[in-house]
Amino acid sequence: MQPLPSKSAPVSISKDPVADLNELIDKISPDKVFLLTDEHTQDLCLPLIEGVKGVTDSQSITIKAGDHYKNTGALASVWQMLSDGGASRHSLLINLGGGMPCDLGGFAAATYKRGIPFINLPTTLLSMVDASVGGKTGINFNGFKNEIGAFRIAEMVLIHTPFLNTLDKDNLLSGYAEMLKHALIDAPETLEKLLITEPDNISAEFLAELVADSVMVKDRYVEADPLEKNIRKALNLGHTIGHAFESLAMKKKRPALHGYAVAWGLIPELKLAVAKEKFPMEIAKKTENYINQLYGHHHFTTDDFDALFSLMQHDKKNKGDRINFTLLSNVGTPVIDIHCSREEIKSAIFD
Repeated sequence: MQPLPSKSAPVSISKDPVADLNELIDKISPDKVFLLTDEHTQDLCLPLIEGVKGVTDSQSITIKAGDHYKNTGALASVWQMLSDGGASRHSLLINLGGGMPCDLGGFAAATYKRGIPFINLPTTLLSMVDASVGGKTGINFNGFKNEIGAFRIAEMVLIHTPFLNTLDKDNLLSGYAEMLKHALIDAPETLEKLLITEPDNISAEFLAELVADSVMVKDRYVEADPLEKNIRKALNLGHTIGHAFESLAMKKKRPALHGYAVAWGLIPELKLAVAKEKFPMEIAKKTENYINQLYGHHHFTTDDFDALFSLMQHDKKNKGDRINFTLLSNVGTPVIDIHCSREEIKSAIFD
């Protein structure tokens, strides 16, 4: 393992995930080891970690793939399988997969027996740079993204970048959107590098070189504000509108990958930043053009705005009836808790 200088939680880059998992299992010394995957990672990624100590067929848990299955039913099924397998408070859960298994598995571990240890082994770019890092766990509920959850730090986040070779281009781009967001809130030089990268060059090999830097951006914000009371809200840039896009797309049975929804959300939120915080128009326009090139345009119309606005009203950053945004006054200078009116939001999305 190559530990990253992470202060908010233990994160390591792994060249040999089986050996590293076995070392961690020896260190944690659980009475039983359970492994959670979804149907995709079971087929594509599980063969790459055969030989992990203590994992038997009866202690392997597989859930359906897709964010629409990140719900109470899947959560209850994980609890049930942990219980049927004799999991105790001293058992270990390994979450192998993208953001959905890491979110749901982390929440299952945080709540079963009032908390058991877990390890995240992210297999997608999105989960490597975002979902598996930072201690947020949870599920979707009542049509809202990540509505129910808890803060719980993993024993280790073990990042094995060769898993990126199992991803299609859409899923690589989904994670790339979060890297764009990290660059916008933190690093002008990195943003420039990302914005000049040709779409055909966004490969697993290229992205593997950037993963550690992107993880450390998130780590700095999480370490400064573990429970998201203040500056950690900067990590929600693009997400207030992006989560509404994602939730409504799911309701319309036209699901969008999380990163695509965030990319679409970045455009209107940068427009709001230009209008309210004097963010440089040139950078906002350059970012908008690049996002349109990579992700296309969202399919929502003004007829959808009431539903989108209603979804935004459930955003966890809000205070009362105020919809609060994370905006930017410049690259690397986030401004949190900015109230935007209904008219301002509609104009930013559709004008």
